[in-house]
Amino acid sequence: MISTKNLSLLPDRKSLETICKAISVLDAIICQEWQYRYYSFNSEWGINEQCLQMRNGSGDEMHILFLDNGCAINGFAHEYKQQDKTKLTANLPSIFNEFIFGEPVASIGTTFCIWTTEPKNWQVGQLENIEDNSEEMLSILDGNPQTYVDWATDYFEGSYKTSEISTETISKIYSGHTLTKEMVLSIVEELEDWELLETDLKEINYPYNFE
Repeated sequence: MISTKNLSLLPDRKSLETICKAISVLDAIICQEWQYRYYSFNSEWGINEQCLQMRNGSGDEMHILFLDNGCAINGFAHEYKQQDKTKLTANLPSIFNEFIFGEPVASIGTTFCIWTTEPKNWQVGQLENIEDNSEEMLSILDGNPQTYVDWATDYFEGSYKTSEISTETISKIYSGHTLTKEMVLSIVEELEDWELLETDLKEINYPYNFE
């Protein structure tokens, strides 16, 4: 499983961005109320910055920042011991300072921090031998559509079309296929607000065609 102690399974930066967009699109389809979603993606977080936000509703959060020349992950698990942030961020490249030490991350907190300025080669700072919940938070990022199916089947129980979420459609979204109405309606029985979904897709910067 992916964790701060096993970064070899974490996808390369470009693949990670694709996965983050896919799970945010799927959350936007299954749960149109933003405040109840687990994953959301803002393709205009800042100038040349994109960001995935994960919120579990109980105080745990994860932000993944995508820059043209790097990527950084900040995770916060409220029930876990907080390590010294200066150690967690030891040797952190300065391009991530505003993200890691600025808002909203500064107010949320940091249980683990991961970064890279290369296509892969993920790095961490100085880790103490304590649990940081990174395995649970990062597991969704393995690139396997079935991982999302298994998670969403439990988390969004009753919010999708049938007893099983359409793995075929999810695989297409993971591959970046243009989203169609048919694909949406293979996941949910009906969509309350198509214009809202379009707004979400534009924010995510994910292709769609609802004509």
